[in-house]
Amino acid sequence: MTKKPTKSNAGFTFTPLGGTGEIGMNLNVYGIDDELLVVDCGMGFAGPEAPEAELLVPDPAYLRANRDRITGLVITHAHEDHIGGIARIWDALRCPIYATPFTAALIRYRLSEAGLLRSVKIHETAPGSAFKIGGFDLQYIRMAHSTPEAQALAITTRVGTILHTGDWKLDPEPLVGPPTDEAALKALGDRGVLAMVSDSTNAQVEGHSGSEATVRKSMTALIAGLKGRVVVTCFSSNIARIDTVVKAALAADRHVALVGRSLAKYVEAAQETGYLQDLPDFVPEDEAGRIPDDNLLILATGSQGEKRSALARIAADTHRNIALGEGDTVIFSSRMIPGNERAIGNVQDDLVRAGVNVMTADDHMVHVSGHPARDELRHLYRLVRPKYIIPTHGEWRHMAAQADLAEAEGISTLLLEDGDVARLGPGEPEVIDSVPVGRLAVDGDRLVPMQGGVMAARRRMMFNGVVIGSIAIDQSGRVKGGAQITAPGLFDTEDSALAALEADFVTSFEELPASLRTDRGAVKEAAQSALRRVLGRRFGKRPMVDVHVIQIG
Repeated sequence: MTKKPTKSNAGFTFTPLGGTGEIGMNLNVYGIDDELLVVDCGMGFAGPEAPEAELLVPDPAYLRANRDRITGLVITHAHEDHIGGIARIWDALRCPIYATPFTAALIRYRLSEAGLLRSVKIHETAPGSAFKIGGFDLQYIRMAHSTPEAQALAITTRVGTILHTGDWKLDPEPLVGPPTDEAALKALGDRGVLAMVSDSTNAQVEGHSGSEATVRKSMTALIAGLKGRVVVTCFSSNIARIDTVVKAALAADRHVALVGRSLAKYVEAAQETGYLQDLPDFVPEDEAGRIPDDNLLILATGSQGEKRSALARIAADTHRNIALGEGDTVIFSSRMIPGNERAIGNVQDDLVRAGVNVMTADDHMVHVSGHPARDELRHLYRLVRPKYIIPTHGEWRHMAAQADLAEAEGISTLLLEDGDVARLGPGEPEVIDSVPVGRLAVDGDRLVPMQGGVMAARRRMMFNGVVIGSIAIDQSGRVKGGAQITAPGLFDTEDSALAALEADFVTSFEELPASLRTDRGAVKEAAQSALRRVLGRRFGKRPMVDVHVIQIG
């Protein structure tokens, strides 16, 4: 029987609350004595397995219950799956935030949107610097990635040192920002590392992830040979890729327009913090139509097929300023996040239907991953020499692949599910407990439990429809004037089946015992049951049902 941890006996612990499994929502908690340190706080796409939601954040119930123990939130980099949840679950955190300047600029923007900026203390922490939060001695270590200032985090306590890699790769020419600081990683390994919590995204991919410099060379040659309008879509946070595309466009005598609010915001944050300083002014979106097609390149949001993104609206020919047609080209300069295949495919189909040439990383060198392949993982193992590897950030098969790779390199591993409490020391690392975890759907300005009644009802309505009935009854429970039924998603308003359904509903209702029909407390549920029976008998359907009963007289 495992021993339940307490504030005094748990030792040095690690608990992923989001980030393992198919949806990236990185939220990690380290504990020592009475203190908790939170690392990253992300938001993820729901994917096709949850069509009733678009975006998800981790359920912060555990953090809320232990809010008085949280000493700080440290952010490794500026991707949405690492910062997108901060404003959404801020009530459960309410602690100082530590982030590098570029990341801090994006966090401020998100907090400002949510009206929280004045209530949050953000400590700008230089890349590669050391700092202390409570009982945690921390050191940022520069890592190359697909956004500036990505940092691994060395976490040292009285029990030992953990390296939390964040997202990273080994790129000798990342173009924006320095390469991974291998000297600092080796120095950390020389001092001794108990465990490494390690990015698993590409753990099944042999070889090397590739260099951003290779993409720049390829993209420059590719764009130079194109005619008509060119649209490039990539992640807004990939500042090196934005720099590459703009410089490739300039080399091809093309002006660049940014289309999509998040692109503009990331570029603004990059320029505020010293990046993208040598770029010309962008063409305003509403003036793009004045530029000859052969001299225009559009950088657009929507690489993942998001319904309201700029590219989705361009593909559907509903964008107010940008239109594409025969002979134009769209380049998808990004990876396809698992779960977004159908949405991306729909956008690409719309583009091809309009005569647009679609290019992807499957047929052109227009993207390299920001995550390490197996050769890079092996190299990091040899630099850091941890006693244990804890795979994270990936689907289960990716984490299992990294565990196998680490074992082959002679390193013990520990695989965790979200909510597992792993004691890293003293003693051998092991899972000693679990805490509540879950997912919350971002639904406008509120958060809704994925397993709660609202989302369950929404799922049922999506697959079975909804039927709303209305009847008026007198004091004896007799229906006056018939019934009215609407059934969006099941019947058109002119469908003759509705009239037959209404008649059957009245008959079924009046067959109920008079005691039910005259009971003000029970009549609504009795009417709904009668309508469900009619729907099941006549159509074999079990939709959501609601009945408005108006009692007259």
